[in-house]
Amino acid sequence: MAQRLHLVFGGELVDPTKTVFKNIDDIHIVGMYPDYKSAYDAWRSEAQRTVDDAHTRYFIAHLHRLRDEEAAASATEELGN
Repeated sequence: MAQRLHLVFGGELVDPTKTVFKNIDDIHIVGMYPDYKSAYDAWRSEAQRTVDDAHTRYFIAHLHRLRDEEAAASATEELGN
């Protein structure tokens, strides 16, 4: 069974109606989680901690959706031909 990894991250946005970070060097990486429930709990904790700052947002990235283990890898991914 494939792992279903999730990344929780966030930081200050340029505009609270957009998803552009003010400074990518200041992005807070909360952590990597093996399932959505764990990631959601971490996201919720950070979102509640920063609720008074309208420019700060946290996100859950579904890393398992970025990779299809059945599909052939690209040449650049494998650093091959």
